[in-house]
Amino acid sequence: MLGRLPIQLTDRIQLIDGFDMGVPSRTGTYVIEEEELTLVETGPSPSIKYIKKGLEDLGHRLQDVKYIIVTHIHLDHAGGAGVLLKLCPDAKVIVHPRGKRHLMDPRKLASGARAIYGDSFSEFFDPIDPIPEDKLIEKGEGDTLQIGPNCTLQFLDTPGHARHHFSIYDPVSNGLFTGDTAGVRYEQLDSLGIDLFLPSTSPNHFDPIAMHESIDRMLDMNLDFIYYGHFGYTLKTTAALHQVKEWLDIFVVEGKKIYSEGKGYDVLAERLLSKVREHLRSLQVPDDHPVYILINLDMQVSALGMIDYFQKMKQ
Repeated sequence: MLGRLPIQLTDRIQLIDGFDMGVPSRTGTYVIEEEELTLVETGPSPSIKYIKKGLEDLGHRLQDVKYIIVTHIHLDHAGGAGVLLKLCPDAKVIVHPRGKRHLMDPRKLASGARAIYGDSFSEFFDPIDPIPEDKLIEKGEGDTLQIGPNCTLQFLDTPGHARHHFSIYDPVSNGLFTGDTAGVRYEQLDSLGIDLFLPSTSPNHFDPIAMHESIDRMLDMNLDFIYYGHFGYTLKTTAALHQVKEWLDIFVVEGKKIYSEGKGYDVLAERLLSKVREHLRSLQVPDDHPVYILINLDMQVSALGMIDYFQKMKQ
């Protein structure tokens, strides 16, 4: 059987695991089962076969999809949008105004990701298909989208991770689809009863001040649900947001220290990994736990963004 069955989060929101990089519980696509069938996030193109199968398992046809929303245009969230759109003839893709041109012409986006992922780029992300302008809808701060008689989604600018990032508020569940701005949730630790939320500080728009402000805005909303780009959801919204803010401050302190010493992102990545490992050891998580496959990758990418940020600050 391809993948796994969709995960029911509420009576109208399902989650399809996209097996990003071949890893379960890494990146997913949310299915909002309203009158206008709506998807949030596509993941990269290799995830599209899992989305197709997940929709079939839920009893939906690809031609039933009306809206495909991407929180931001990084390839692990939106790289598969062009491929998926070709399978969903009646759908439109909703994107932040700053991201629209990159979905129309993804070459620059692909070039940036190729610099980070190197030889693994094609396996993780190809193909990346451009999206025609008439299939794109821009949504920004304060905009809305009615997808059902009792559901009008609301869009909030939430920079910090990227300037082309919005979050989507679902009034029915009092939940927010936060993409990467509110950090990464490591579902792999659920079986141990451990909640870990780490900031995602990848290049090239990382801004810790903006990220703090976006998260503070989320705290003020008194949310019941947070739906993460990576991965799944939490009901412990206040604790999760405070935790990611605390880790963000740790990341910035360590990043500033390493940068001032003239050392590179690889040293910073190792420093961040050791901080997280120390924390998880205190919670009795063994050093060989599979979660470290993802944490190690995330610390590499986050360290790149941190060094990039401090270099820009110096200019």
